[in-house]
Amino acid sequence: MWQPKFKILLMVGALSICGVAHAGLEEGIRAANEGQFEDALREFNYLAEKGFAPGIYELGQLYEGGHGVTRNYHKAAELYQQGVNKHHVDSMFALAVLYQEGKGVKLDKQMSVSLFKQAAAKNLPAAQFNLGVMYANGDGVAQDYKEAIKWYEKAAGNNYTLAQFNMALMYFEGHGVEKNIEKSYIWNTIAEYNGNLDASHSRKLDERKLMPAQIAEAKEKADALYEKIQAGLYAGEDRMF
Repeated sequence: MWQPKFKILLMVGALSICGVAHAGLEEGIRAANEGQFEDALREFNYLAEKGFAPGIYELGQLYEGGHGVTRNYHKAAELYQQGVNKHHVDSMFALAVLYQEGKGVKLDKQMSVSLFKQAAAKNLPAAQFNLGVMYANGDGVAQDYKEAIKWYEKAAGNNYTLAQFNMALMYFEGHGVEKNIEKSYIWNTIAEYNGNLDASHSRKLDERKLMPAQIAEAKEKADALYEKIQAGLYAGEDRMF
C-alpha cells in the first residue's frame, strides 16, 4: 500500500478570479480551450498589457505549454512573477512548479516551498497538497511527517482527493501520526467517493485488518466526514473522530 515517494502535482488547478471576470479573459480561455490559440494570445496579450493578473497568468500558460507560441519557460516564469507581484494565487503555484523543476529559472526548492506556502495561505488546495508532498519526501525542506500531514489535512478538508488518499497512507504507516487503520479506511473511503481508484484498492486492504463491526462504524464516520467536507465545514480531524 505504501509508496516510497509521494507524487507531487505538476499542473495548476482551477483559475482563481477576484472580482468581476473580464470579458476578454473569458473569451481568451474559451478560445484556448477550443484550440484557437491565436485568438487566445491576442486576448491575453491585451489583458497583460493592462496589468490584469489573470490575463498575465493565462499568457504565461500559453508560453509554458507552447500553445500558439514557441514554448518558452523563461518567458512563462517572467509572466508568472508579474502575477505573483499582484498576489495572484495561480501565478504563485505555477511559478513554484517551475522553481521545483528548474524550468525557465534556476532550480530552487526553497523558493518553490516559499511560493507554495504563499498560495497555500490563500487556501489553494493544490499548493497545500504539494507542501505535504515536499515535507513527506524531504524535498527542499527537512523531512517532517507531522508538517506533511498538517498540509495534507488542509487540502483534504478542501476536498482535494490526492491529499485524502495520502492522509490514508500516513495513517496506514503511522507517519506523523499514530498508526490507525480505522482512519486509513475513513480517508480511503472519502478519496474513493471522489473517484480515486488507488484509494478503493487500499480501502479493501484496510478491511482485511478490521472486524465487520469496525468497518460499519468506520463507514458511518467516513460518510459523515464526507458530507462535512462537501459542505465546506471541515475544520480539522479532531472535530470528527
